[in-house]
Amino acid sequence: MIRAAKLDVNFYEKAEADKTMFGQAMLVVVLSSIAGGIGSIGQAGIAGVLVGTILALVAWYVWAYLTYFIGTRFLAEPQTKADMGELLRTIGFSSAPGVLRVLGIIPGLNVIVNIVAGIWMLVAMVVAVRQALDYSNTGRAIVVCIIGWVVQMVIGVLLFSLFMGGTI
Repeated sequence: MIRAAKLDVNFYEKAEADKTMFGQAMLVVVLSSIAGGIGSIGQAGIAGVLVGTILALVAWYVWAYLTYFIGTRFLAEPQTKADMGELLRTIGFSSAPGVLRVLGIIPGLNVIVNIVAGIWMLVAMVVAVRQALDYSNTGRAIVVCIIGWVVQMVIGVLLFSLFMGGTI
């Protein structure tokens, strides 16, 4: 997790190639979401930790799939070759900075901790996507992440609206 949070390109290359790291990547997503839940326990309560963890796992898969689809179908470079497992592993590890969200439990720090962790996780995801999709430049990875994020947000809002009684 430390190497992932440090944006270690070699680590992300290893995670991309090593199929045995899937469970570890999933554990990082779970730990990050639990930390976020604990950090916002004042707003979300105990149930928020459980629901947040489940939603984080679903979001991880959805974002990995969107990234895979966008990155290999629409914005692929000639050398781009990836499978879902590679994206799940690298994107899972890009959640590592999210464990800092546990510090949000300290009164007055929740917003700043979530902003810092969110930006850090997004930067880590760009590194993860660049390595998993074998891109030659970071700009393409940024575009893939932004498109995937927007699509995921739209899906999230629609699902929230559906399950919360039709109100957005």
